[in-house]
Amino acid sequence: MSAVAWIAVGSLAAWGWLLLGQGFFWRTDQRLPRREAPSDWPDVAVVVPARDEAEVLPVSLPSLLGQDYPGRAEIVLVDDGSTDGTGELARALSERHGGLPLRVVSPGEPEPGWTGKLWALRHGIAVARAAREPEYLLLTDADIAHGPDSLRELVAAARTNGLDLVSQMARLRVASGWERLIVPAFVYFFSQLYPFRRVNRPGAGTAAAAGGCVLLRTEAAERAGVPESIRQAVIDDVSLARAVQRAGGRIWLGLAERVDSVRPYPRPADLWRMVSRSAYAQLLHSPLLLAGTVVGLALVYLAPPVTLCAGLFGHDAAAGWAGGLAWAVMTGTYLPMLRYYRLPMLLAPLLPFTALLYLLMTVDSAVQHYRGRGAAWKGRTYSRPQTAPDR
Repeated sequence: MSAVAWIAVGSLAAWGWLLLGQGFFWRTDQRLPRREAPSDWPDVAVVVPARDEAEVLPVSLPSLLGQDYPGRAEIVLVDDGSTDGTGELARALSERHGGLPLRVVSPGEPEPGWTGKLWALRHGIAVARAAREPEYLLLTDADIAHGPDSLRELVAAARTNGLDLVSQMARLRVASGWERLIVPAFVYFFSQLYPFRRVNRPGAGTAAAAGGCVLLRTEAAERAGVPESIRQAVIDDVSLARAVQRAGGRIWLGLAERVDSVRPYPRPADLWRMVSRSAYAQLLHSPLLLAGTVVGLALVYLAPPVTLCAGLFGHDAAAGWAGGLAWAVMTGTYLPMLRYYRLPMLLAPLLPFTALLYLLMTVDSAVQHYRGRGAAWKGRTYSRPQTAPDR
């Protein structure tokens, strides 16, 4: 066989393994597990870190204030040095909509060794626990809108199944053309790295969470020493899940049905920043892992269409058949995610192009790191941690 045919066969073999041996990552059936209403609804504190979120708060915060929760719950919004009036807007929305009680607090600038979000969460959790020890903490981002029964369903799922951490991957916005092309692939790639079925299997070694919506038992947080134990983590949600799992906690992760991100990413540059800001941190700032990722993405996602075309135009039947079949398997595994996002199935064959964009974003993340810009977000830049408390 030709070299091109061997590459095509290698890609097809990789897709055979991904299809059957990677925890059925491509399926989208991991939703909130069985739920029964508890006889006594526990106290919950909702902690919302917010930095310059005035654009999205009018949509997201009323959904939290309006939670239909039978027990006692309060919201602690941590205004993390905002310059756009986030705190004042939050108070005004609370007065206008009523509902759950809201407190707006400020943590001050992060101490050395802390990322901004985790510093804000630390302060919000401390404030919530000082007032009245809640049994659960709902950690949710300022751009996440919740259905009116979201908190009730999360608590019921945690209580019914004895879970210490319940996390839902919010349904991201897919309004613009670029969002439709890139956003579903973001969730697809995440689930490929952290197959939800494996995360949810008791005793499994895979741990992950989605930071936009995490219900955490306060006792489990204390056992795991979070957020202090992960204070330097840029990818804080995965680090949080690992810390809870290491401390003996049971975790669960799935796709959301009534939890949605309202943050817009209308331009390619917005989506590029979303991915590239933390991609190299995901690779532990390792040049070897970066090189392996580039080669892996090229073999798995780019090789099928390239070898198919090479086979067709070069009259290489083996390369054409293997490349075409690999592309067909890839396309088939992407269809459930597009269906979850209610997007046209015709987008599935474009996954190689989307993967190329992610490859370039990952390389750019490394370039920015070595230029001294690190993982940048909302005016803050994080360099490589001196230690790795989350690993």
